[in-house]
Amino acid sequence: MSLYLHNYALSGKPAAIIAQIPCLQDNYGFLIHDVANGKTAAIDTPDAEAINKALSAQGWSLDVIFNTHWHGDHTGGNQVLKDQWGCRIIGPGGERMAIPACDQTIGEGETIALGRLQAKVIETPGHTAGHIVYHFADIAVAFVGDTLFSLGCGRLFEGSAEEMWHSLEKLRALPDNTDIFCAHEYSKANADYALSVDPENRALIERAQQIAELRASHKPTIPSPLGLEKKTNPFLRADSDDMMARLGMQKATPAQVFAHLRQGKDNF
Repeated sequence: MSLYLHNYALSGKPAAIIAQIPCLQDNYGFLIHDVANGKTAAIDTPDAEAINKALSAQGWSLDVIFNTHWHGDHTGGNQVLKDQWGCRIIGPGGERMAIPACDQTIGEGETIALGRLQAKVIETPGHTAGHIVYHFADIAVAFVGDTLFSLGCGRLFEGSAEEMWHSLEKLRALPDNTDIFCAHEYSKANADYALSVDPENRALIERAQQIAELRASHKPTIPSPLGLEKKTNPFLRADSDDMMARLGMQKATPAQVFAHLRQGKDNF
């Protein structure tokens, strides 16, 4: 089984291990493990079997599940994993009835603990009405579900363009060194679209080449550093003068530019 491990430190000492697990067709599941006390959380549950194999490979047990939103490719393993491990399931307040076996809900600005690790919740409606993000500031990591992708963003299934743009602004305000763990491997397709709307962006051109090389070697493009997303992700650049000029939308609002970009990607 493919499994990618990422190590994070606090004050120079090992603090967290994140296991990145390819699931289904193009999903990623994640486990975050507190090194000090051995507590482990799953960020979404696209595939219970794959998550269990990763737990076994690392010798971890599952203590809690943090769901970002209700879609089945993020919650499909909830009940199986809860039955097996007796773990708690935490999800967004606005989606409790849609999340299988949810025990607790959480919302904007609240903090949850996993051992020594602390995650602050950021509400990011747009893809779904109640979508949330888990930001572990101490280790500079954000699990963004389907709100933000490498060079992309989620489709607007339940929210408006204005809501999604505001959600992306909130994520864009996080520190540049934040590692963005999104839930799908969409980088190659997103790069193709990004280049079509921002073809002279040198940072984007270089990044698209790196993504192509990684995917040709069957390697993941996730996580991506937020600072690089700010320079290359067209959806985070909807309020930039050069993007507005390129699209001929100098008099439009950023939300209108974002809506134009999102519609373009839907039809790309």
